[in-house]
Amino acid sequence: MNPRKGLVLIVEDDANIAALQRLYLERDGYRTEIAQDGTAGFEAVARLAPAAVVLDVGLPGMDGVTLCRRLRERGDWTPVLLVTARGDEADRILGLELGADDYLTKPFSPGELVARVNAVLRRGARPAAGRGAYELGRVRVDVDRHTVHVDGVPVEFTALELSLLAHLLEHRDRVFTRAQLLERVWGDAAHRDQRVVDVYVSQIRGKLGAASPIRTVRGVGYGATGNGAA
Repeated sequence: MNPRKGLVLIVEDDANIAALQRLYLERDGYRTEIAQDGTAGFEAVARLAPAAVVLDVGLPGMDGVTLCRRLRERGDWTPVLLVTARGDEADRILGLELGADDYLTKPFSPGELVARVNAVLRRGARPAAGRGAYELGRVRVDVDRHTVHVDGVPVEFTALELSLLAHLLEHRDRVFTRAQLLERVWGDAAHRDQRVVDVYVSQIRGKLGAASPIRTVRGVGYGATGNGAA
């Protein structure tokens, strides 16, 4: 086992599913801990400081969406991978709006789970690669410092939100399709609902308000311009 891959906290009330997730994550080099309800999971994040959390939405007591919201409210931005049932689209979108980093829809293969955890952690590490700072209109993004400012005032962003905004600012006045953004920012476009891009663009616009430089090109995708959002 490679301890450098870090600890993944699995928050899952089904013991068989949790054991399978643990098996595949540990095969890939992660250490794991399991919490079987939302309250225990919330406490375990503070106690264990995991590298990532695999979080089932349908938990007893505190559900996964509430757990994610409470983590973000206390300023904890540990990467969260939501696990949802096929029909839980509302919970999935709400979880992403609250700051979850990605999601998986049941049923899924254990190998896909490991790939998603790896991708979430790669994205979280990407800002340290020295990509620099970008400024457009009233918005400034410093990737190295993981900061976003509007008119000099800091705005809190998740790692994925920052990566998406930085990519659009870096390639300003170019329009990207949703599939291109999934490949370039998320790291893969296969087996993903392209609407997740719309959710994140909406979140970024909500945080930046009228200063948002992201524009929609109908029928194509998204780009960034100094003229503000459209």
